[in-house]
Amino acid sequence: MQSFSAGGILLVVVLFGWWVFSRPDRGTTGSVSTHFHLFGPNDKIVIDSFSDPKVQGVACYIARAQTGGMKGELGVAQDTSDASIACRQVGPIQVLGELKDGERVFDERRSPLFKKLQVVRFFDPKRNVLIYVAYSDRIIEGSPKNSIGTVAIMGWRAP
Repeated sequence: MQSFSAGGILLVVVLFGWWVFSRPDRGTTGSVSTHFHLFGPNDKIVIDSFSDPKVQGVACYIARAQTGGMKGELGVAQDTSDASIACRQVGPIQVLGELKDGERVFDERRSPLFKKLQVVRFFDPKRNVLIYVAYSDRIIEGSPKNSIGTVAIMGWRAP
């Protein structure tokens, strides 16, 4: 039987801590049940909120399906690709870094291994608008289901 070295364990702890603290500020805002299960939790629509890590003053809310039942309870269910997003200016806009088109600002696993719900950001310099696109992908095949939210950022110009 192989054992981990102290350096290996420290590396795992550091990488996990970096992953946790580098993720956008988010929290579960609420949920509603959509389908009753006799065993395990009900299927739900869950609403999460998160802040754009590079644009202070913008908050997004994403509603997504969450599978319940025994598979959901055990964490082996594959959730659907359905999601809806709305983003709003909630304070003064301050851009903290270079905005790259298609930059990921939110992600969440939708199955134990291969499916992810993501939100990416684009910037339309002609109209001075941030565009947030929510979609699901898999390693081999994604889903065309998507949702879009926009935030006009008046008074700020890209450098």
